[in-house]
Amino acid sequence: MDGFDPVLLARWQFAFTVSLHIVFPAFTIGLASYLAVLEGLWLVTGRNTFLALFHYWKKIFAVTFAMGVVSGLVMSYQFGTNWSVFADKAGPVIGPLMGYEVLTAFFLEAGFLGVMLFGLNKVGRGLHFVATAMVAFGTFLSAFWILSANSWMQTPAGHTVNAAGQFMPVDWWAIIFNPSFPYRLVHMVIAAYLTTALVVGAVGAWHLLRDSVNPHARVMFSMAMWMLALVAPVQVFVGDQHGLNTLEHQPAKVAAMEGHFETRAGAPLILFGWPDMEAEKTLYEVAIPQLGSLILTHDWNGVVQGLKDWPKEDRPNATIVFWSFRIMVGLGFLMLVVGLWSLWGRWRKSLYNSRPLLIAALLMGPTGFVAVLAGWITTEVGRQPYTVYGLLRTADSAAPVAAEAVAASLVAFIVVYFAVFGAGIFYILRLMAKPPIPDEPDSPSDAHLRSAGIVPAPALESVGELQPQREGLR
Repeated sequence: MDGFDPVLLARWQFAFTVSLHIVFPAFTIGLASYLAVLEGLWLVTGRNTFLALFHYWKKIFAVTFAMGVVSGLVMSYQFGTNWSVFADKAGPVIGPLMGYEVLTAFFLEAGFLGVMLFGLNKVGRGLHFVATAMVAFGTFLSAFWILSANSWMQTPAGHTVNAAGQFMPVDWWAIIFNPSFPYRLVHMVIAAYLTTALVVGAVGAWHLLRDSVNPHARVMFSMAMWMLALVAPVQVFVGDQHGLNTLEHQPAKVAAMEGHFETRAGAPLILFGWPDMEAEKTLYEVAIPQLGSLILTHDWNGVVQGLKDWPKEDRPNATIVFWSFRIMVGLGFLMLVVGLWSLWGRWRKSLYNSRPLLIAALLMGPTGFVAVLAGWITTEVGRQPYTVYGLLRTADSAAPVAAEAVAASLVAFIVVYFAVFGAGIFYILRLMAKPPIPDEPDSPSDAHLRSAGIVPAPALESVGELQPQREGLR
């Protein structure tokens, strides 16, 4: 395949697979905590509404968790194929961090997941709640270790480089809690909670538009709007602090995010424009004078570096980073607006009956995933041209694999991913389309499975031991 860059193809493959993977953990991190809250409220209040909602979202969590695990397995294989040089050089640091994620988070989730999904009537309420809480804690631990590894690649610390060019750990505390890690962890976990709140709110809005007195839909919509109203402002503050940390450690990324090519005092805040990497300027810019310096340096006349301060080969692609950052920020402010709107509706006693608010919440349902993807693109493209920022270039991290081989596997991934995960997402949407009911079953019945296009195996019908359980589920 003359003319195709194998490194670029490998980057596209990794970007495609990780983009489809990241949406599942972003949902399960928040949904696991939501399940723990629902079960805790049921134990404290005794209201069966919370138990029914627990069973309702538990099924969705199970499918999403499974797809997240399957899509995540592919990521590690790519380190050994397309990015084997990176694995060799950064493996002494990244390898243990990924191993800690498996030994702590994944084992914790796997150990308690079965109890959470099937053990409510077998282990007792208290122990079952502990299992649910452990699954939620496991999802947080998973985010902890993955973000620690990624943050070290952004702001490497606590290592030395040996004669073979390998990064060798010297101070694990400095490696794990590297300079950008606390900001990234808080920012990502809050993003996961907001993503879940938007999905729960959209599902609640969908059912309220069809039946405004459904008590289960009212509860889920109210809880989602509380999360949106209270946490979206916090995310704005955390995002600002994360941006200041990025300015300190990765100023070229911030210059690309802001569309600045020239270093200047009293820099404007460029709202819109088209950063042209060849012309080295932002075309058609719409800007507010001096506000960029105020936001970034907290000084009207503060100096903001431009991309021209770095050689061309060391600059990230400002066109991509500029727009992905604005998509993320724009959606974040829309979340804040909907959250404040819900407070107004709650005060006016029209939270469940305001059709414009319900439609807005429904339309906002997928925006959390879009914002997470936009934030990931900003982070990863803004780190270029490095895999380990400032120390190991992406071009020097790729394995010597032919472009034909990378292209073939990329096409295979696209076909398989859209087939497998498309079916899984379709099934999740079918589960969400079904309204919560007072006696929500502990697991999907045959009728629910058939409505999603899944026919139970006939062999199971003849197993006498399973029939009483099936009748109980009905």
